[in-house]
Amino acid sequence: MFILARQRDAIDLAVGTPGAPQPSERLVEEAVHALRAGANQYELPQGGADIRRRIAESFTTPADPDSELTITVGGTEALCVALLSLVDPGEEVVVLDPYYENFLGAIELAGARPRFVRLREPGEATSTDWRLDPGELAAAFGPATRAIVLNTPANPTGQTLSAEDFELIAALCERWEVTVIADEVYANLVFDERPHLSAADVPALRDRSVVIGSLSKSHAISGWRLGFLRARQELTTAFRRVHEITTNGASAPLQLATGLTDLFDAASLAAAKELAGARDEMADILSRMGLTFRTPQGGCFILADIRSVTDEHCAAYVRRVLEESSVLLAPGAPFFADEERGRHYVRVAFNRSPHVLGAARRSLLA
Repeated sequence: MFILARQRDAIDLAVGTPGAPQPSERLVEEAVHALRAGANQYELPQGGADIRRRIAESFTTPADPDSELTITVGGTEALCVALLSLVDPGEEVVVLDPYYENFLGAIELAGARPRFVRLREPGEATSTDWRLDPGELAAAFGPATRAIVLNTPANPTGQTLSAEDFELIAALCERWEVTVIADEVYANLVFDERPHLSAADVPALRDRSVVIGSLSKSHAISGWRLGFLRARQELTTAFRRVHEITTNGASAPLQLATGLTDLFDAASLAAAKELAGARDEMADILSRMGLTFRTPQGGCFILADIRSVTDEHCAAYVRRVLEESSVLLAPGAPFFADEERGRHYVRVAFNRSPHVLGAARRSLLA
């Protein structure tokens, strides 16, 4: 379908590659200057001191940038390093379902087994959101459990974990000696003035959590591949050993550029407001198409239910929309452990420019 979309020069609303916001001009200029000034060799494996300090300054709960923070080649490497360091072959990793599909590949790479916890769908029983069932979560933990992978705000649902969710997770992690791996790459893309709650902000998880972050979506520099791992010093020491073996370090000139820029100033934080507007625009388009969904609290995706308009499998629906409207959506089934459960969903990216969203509106509602 991606090949067909390219052949048709279709509007791509499937992948999360940022079309908005635009990268900071100063950030780009600093990168150009760093390249021309000769910063073209290795940086310290743990990452440049300035970028680590800049990122540490953004945390609600303080972290030592020297001993608790490692710059990685995107959030993807951070996830793999955390799992390779923490989990042995044959052990289990709890995963909330639906999930970001790369979680499963990273777990498999570590030789571990996923243990899925099905989130309640909106409208199911008393659930109004994609929410945890305490009993099902507790049943997923056991002697073989070594980690739980969380994603807040989540891809594909856009939902955030609440303080109550974290309390429940913390109690189970303490009981079973489990580490939380929290993918928080959308931490700076939380909407409606809702604060982001990090696993590191939960006192009971402070020493048993690993936070994964990235500048890819929040700063629209996914091609720069700059992510990070935050963890207590003992874990950070182990992560850095694995990180040195896998990649040795992230791009030196791009780290230098970000270290010289106020990454979380008012202008950069305006990205959340810009994307909130894009979210609302996409929500209106999908509503007019007849799809149903929960408005995402963060991130850059809407997971929409197609049952109100068709009985088709999501892949067939996506193909038909592509053929009729030249707009590409993502089938929802691959985000679910049980593809039959996900057959009624499509994922739609809304981190696009007003021009692209306007074109999508005209095509989809024609």
